[in-house]
Amino acid sequence: MCRHLAYTGPAVRLGELLTDPPHALVRQAWAPRRQTHGVMNVDGFGVGWYVEGDPRPARHRGVGPVWGDETFAELSRVIRSTAVLAAVRSATEGMAHGPAASAPFRDGPWLFSHNGAIGDWRVAVGKLATDVDPVRLAGLDVPTDSALLWAMVTQALDAGAGPAEALAGAVRRAAEAGGERLNLLLTDGSAIYATAYGASLVTRRHAVPGAGPGTPGGVVVASEPYDDEPGWADVPDRSLVVATAGDVRITSL
Repeated sequence: MCRHLAYTGPAVRLGELLTDPPHALVRQAWAPRRQTHGVMNVDGFGVGWYVEGDPRPARHRGVGPVWGDETFAELSRVIRSTAVLAAVRSATEGMAHGPAASAPFRDGPWLFSHNGAIGDWRVAVGKLATDVDPVRLAGLDVPTDSALLWAMVTQALDAGAGPAEALAGAVRRAAEAGGERLNLLLTDGSAIYATAYGASLVTRRHAVPGAGPGTPGGVVVASEPYDDEPGWADVPDRSLVVATAGDVRITSL
């Protein structure tokens, strides 16, 4: 299992979301509070962010525990962005390792993460792989359940599906094939799309520090709260979330 987080709204420093809070994503790598499968998330990490004027997000990924990566700490200290997706990884037994196995996955303007697992991988992959174009399947960066789910989502997006539809379709199909925990997170830098399926997911309005009264804030969608301040809302299981800086909509899967 893993922990992940996405934000969209006014520009914030990455550290305000990922390193500074008392239970930030970096701490969740070794002391998650709502994780029900696995104890630590030390098998990789990644962060993607958007820069004004460039629709393709920047990205940094690595192996091992996130707290040992000096570059992650430096990026979090100085980079400001209006949209972020980050994750720390707990590899499912039998899954590949390496930077390519860590979220966020990227394609064009999209960033993607999967928190969970697809039951019996060898059985499930035989069912799900038939849904993916062979060329796309051969181009997977790494043979993992997360990468296969990403291929399913990008194929739907390329075929003209909306992002919410693409996520919901991938979850439904993976559930049919034995998927047990299918929390997916997707963003294009302006909106966040997420699913809660078998694992915890929360949302919260994010007030930008130093902003004047009436200044609109952003929104955070995450595996678990990064502090104990009020405002966190649990997303019901088997739900679809569509969030922008001004609105959060939750519907049933």
